[in-house]
Amino acid sequence: MNDTFDLVQGRGNVFQDFGRANAGLEQVRAVLTAEIIRKLDERKLSAREAEKLTGVSHSEFSCIRNAKLARFTLDRMIAMLGKLDENVEISLTFRPRLHSM
Repeated sequence: MNDTFDLVQGRGNVFQDFGRANAGLEQVRAVLTAEIIRKLDERKLSAREAEKLTGVSHSEFSCIRNAKLARFTLDRMIAMLGKLDENVEISLTFRPRLHSM
């Protein structure tokens, strides 16, 4: 059996590519999550150590590491990064939504 697949060019947001309703929000959450995890790994912090350092519950850091993000608002995630000594700068771009027919 010959297994083949079609290569499709993405739009830069995998959530949009899969038709998710809140693709922009999910993309930003994913980027912030990756940065929080990168900071924890860079500093070799466990969830408990991060809690002691930041005052943010270890269970929240565990949720971040396990990509359970539904309960996190963007401002909460940005605040977590701030407590990990990161400055966050956000740039927004607005474009008309393309509707496929």
